[in-house]
Amino acid sequence: MSHYDSIIIGAGHNGLVCAAYLAKAGQKVLVLESADTPGGLAASREFHAGFSAPVAHSVNHFQQKIASDLNLESHGLSLQPGPPRTIGLSPDGNHVVLCGDSVNGVDAGDADAFREFSRLMKRFAGALHPFWLKTIPRLAPGSLADVLTFGRIGLKIRALGRQDMREFMRIAALPARDLVDEYFKNEILKAVLCWDGLIGSKMAPRSPNSAVLPMLYRMSGDLRADPGSLVNALQAAASANGAEIRPATAVERILVGEKGGMLAAQGVQLAGGEKIEAERVISSADPQSTFLRLAGVENLEIEFTNRIRRLRCDGYVAKLHLALESLPEFLGLEQAGGRMLIAPGMDAIEFAFDEAKYGGFPENPVMEIVIPSLRDASLAPPGRHVLSAHVMYLPYRLKGGWDDAAREANRQRAIDTIAQYAPGIREQIVHAELLTPADLERDFNVTGGHWHHTEFALDQALMMRPTYQAAQYSTPLPGLYLCGAGCHPGGDLSGGPGHNAAQEILR
Repeated sequence: MSHYDSIIIGAGHNGLVCAAYLAKAGQKVLVLESADTPGGLAASREFHAGFSAPVAHSVNHFQQKIASDLNLESHGLSLQPGPPRTIGLSPDGNHVVLCGDSVNGVDAGDADAFREFSRLMKRFAGALHPFWLKTIPRLAPGSLADVLTFGRIGLKIRALGRQDMREFMRIAALPARDLVDEYFKNEILKAVLCWDGLIGSKMAPRSPNSAVLPMLYRMSGDLRADPGSLVNALQAAASANGAEIRPATAVERILVGEKGGMLAAQGVQLAGGEKIEAERVISSADPQSTFLRLAGVENLEIEFTNRIRRLRCDGYVAKLHLALESLPEFLGLEQAGGRMLIAPGMDAIEFAFDEAKYGGFPENPVMEIVIPSLRDASLAPPGRHVLSAHVMYLPYRLKGGWDDAAREANRQRAIDTIAQYAPGIREQIVHAELLTPADLERDFNVTGGHWHHTEFALDQALMMRPTYQAAQYSTPLPGLYLCGAGCHPGGDLSGGPGHNAAQEILR
């Protein structure tokens, strides 16, 4: 039986980041991936002959430290600093455009308010930035390092100054709608600014479990990149440091046996029956899959497994892919590009959420659109293009279930919505695909089809993510660690969970 220092379950970007760090430190590392190619939700997949797209269609806040530590640019990663150009689309072509600290398409009052809002939120994001790449200690007596981490957090917040510190404490749990209503009049601008606090979650602007923390998290990253370029660079970095990556290799269960008088993870058993031993097993799968399916509830305390069962893991985002004959033309835009949002106001987002939370689907979906083939021509045949959209809010648990008729109805509804802003798009469509949260669960082994593996909210964040006893990457089962999006700091393509888990293991 072969033996490794570390076995990592899942070759998503966090699994690859963790593997690269551990292998760089001299460990013998094996990464096992059930899919035919690494990358998870960031991997490009062909959805129609000649047309490909990743489910995670953009990288907007990858961490500079990870890129530097792993020398990713030498492995082909092309990086761009700063946030993407974001366009809040308007049916009449009078769009709201955010680019850096400036905004166009609003009156002078909103433009001035945006500069102050941007300044303040950047200050808050900057105060939190160092701690996204650190283990957040338990709320209990711990080591000197744990005490110092909490001390640094307090000092960073105190360094904001009295006025900004009070404002930070005030808005930390504020519903996103209350926050933007204080600053702005333009409904599209308000919807655009809320978007990054809501995307991928079961929250809307009025939700009391604040969207401010996710907004600050997404503002704290350093770099933009193409998902395909990121996955390829991480795979190359892991391999160059000596990690072994085995695609098309599904893990059936984590091997648990007695070690030092207690149960501990000792390796894995593959779907074909092969067993592989390791000093530790590190899962980049979601917490429910890791504990309930792979480790087994019989090896864990019932109180812990009950907390894992209660994690909110239902996805509310569907993925629309359009294979297009040519580049779509949007009203009022010289050329489609950047990140385009269809969310004509706060009520539009709220109403879409209201329908979904009761198991229905929205009459007027809201969505984020990119044309990834503008950045990566390999995703489509010459002269043709791919449109990729995150469609909110389509529930994992649809009343009556997801069948072909429900998928087709929502596919057409999403296309109809886009056609209000790009009237000629229907004639350009070669093929259309809609992946519901249920499809994402089936195809990518993600419980509930949830992007972030579990809801990114105050009660499931920081030292409570995904839950206590598993929030510092180690788990109640010795030898078993977590490194996926269900860990601090959270989901998206930031690399934070993989980095932090590796540092904790090496520490």
